[in-house]
Amino acid sequence: MPLIPHRFAPDPANETFLSLLYRFFFFDWLFADIDQSKSLIERHAAWSHNFEMRKYLPAYLRRWGALGFAAFFTGGLCDRVFEAQLAASCCYTGFSVTIAVMAVIAAAWLMLARPLAR
Repeated sequence: MPLIPHRFAPDPANETFLSLLYRFFFFDWLFADIDQSKSLIERHAAWSHNFEMRKYLPAYLRRWGALGFAAFFTGGLCDRVFEAQLAASCCYTGFSVTIAVMAVIAAAWLMLARPLAR
């Protein structure tokens, strides 16, 4: 039984820059929603699909890590060199958000580490 494509599945013909940017940083379009499953077989298929898609989460973790490093570096540059505390605080806030997103990605990766018992 094939999985129904996710609502954010890419459509190459109508791909916009913003949707590419969204797909570059956010991973929810990769996973099937288990709560939408009606039967046990569909639930197992969704879990198996999510278990297989887990392998892409470290790439998203690296992307957010690079974004966090850039935000922290830019905040330090604004603070030390340009003495612009407001800009630095915005960059440090962005860094804090990236840390929270990285924690969610790591938790999702760890929770999907165990295959479903058969």
